[in-house]
Amino acid sequence: MTSPVTAAPQTTSAVRTWKLDPAHTHIEFAAKHMMVSTVKGQFSKFDGVIVADEANPAHSSVEVTIDAASLSTRDERRDGHLHSPDFLDVQNYPHVTFKSRQVTFSDSSHFQVVGDLTIRGVSKEVVLNASYEGKQTTPWGTTVAGFTAETRIDRREWGLNWNAALETGGWLVGNEIRISIEAEANPA
Repeated sequence: MTSPVTAAPQTTSAVRTWKLDPAHTHIEFAAKHMMVSTVKGQFSKFDGVIVADEANPAHSSVEVTIDAASLSTRDERRDGHLHSPDFLDVQNYPHVTFKSRQVTFSDSSHFQVVGDLTIRGVSKEVVLNASYEGKQTTPWGTTVAGFTAETRIDRREWGLNWNAALETGGWLVGNEIRISIEAEANPA
């Protein structure tokens, strides 16, 4: 199985550009709440492009821009707090972005994407552990490709420091954020 993910100028037929399909892509996060449960949320508005070079996968690239205000945890009050200056500050920083710098394959389906994640104007390097899930042809004759990726970050590295101490010890919000992506992409 060849990989569809890579970034190089489009000079050969082995290079394909894919656009994330928002109806079939999920960008989700999870954080500990009160040290005993997990709160999950997702972003519903984003644009993303994957440039894949099947002949030279190391030239692949990924760029994603997320509308920070599209964050939802299914709780209006919590979402309002996450949109506030205590967390994402969506009025001043309307986008969360990721731009890859390096793609390294361990085999034809598994790879790491190293890039800059920018939140609240702060850029830090993150490593996405990713998988190419394959290509299919839809009943309407178009080709789609599937990808998954995940990483863990410490939110404090991006200035997301707000927290509240619990009377019984510990903190209201965990510092580690798990990010997972299930993506379906269409030819651009």
